[in-house]
Amino acid sequence: MNLYLRYFDQETLVKSADEAIAFLSGIGEIEISAELENDIRSYIASDNNYPKRYKIRPRIYFIIIKTTAETMSDFKEKKAVRGGESDADHSQARGGKLETVCYGWYEGTLDFKRVLQVPQTGKFQYRDTHFVACCKAESGLDCYNKIVSHLSQRVDPRSQFPSVKGKNFKFRFLGLCKN
Repeated sequence: MNLYLRYFDQETLVKSADEAIAFLSGIGEIEISAELENDIRSYIASDNNYPKRYKIRPRIYFIIIKTTAETMSDFKEKKAVRGGESDADHSQARGGKLETVCYGWYEGTLDFKRVLQVPQTGKFQYRDTHFVACCKAESGLDCYNKIVSHLSQRVDPRSQFPSVKGKNFKFRFLGLCKN
């Protein structure tokens, strides 16, 4: 487990608590007390994987993040989180599939926030809604557009639909069809 430390524009990736404390000691504005050193060591030794923020003075902090990244570029590209696939690669791969033209039947699944009125109070609230439809379309993107068009005519206009490239829309090509 490696550690990413950042204080404003000064950042590093280290392998041990000693290296982390040495980096922080090199920053003139940070005073390393025995209490701070013990707290950093206990955080690093703990099972807690959430980032840790340490207050230097009002509204001034430094952070420590545990990571499996071996280099700073791996950490910046989030390769340690996604197993070698960056966000850009993920969206390009998904985007390419969405726009591939193949006329046929598609099954589209959409999870969206639907506005519904609560009968007891008369107030409105957002409700998570799962919607599945089969439609004739030219691509995954066309399938999404047809589903959203269909739903937007039938639900409250304040309902919120997810992005076509988000995790709340999935589609599956079922097969070719005749024009």
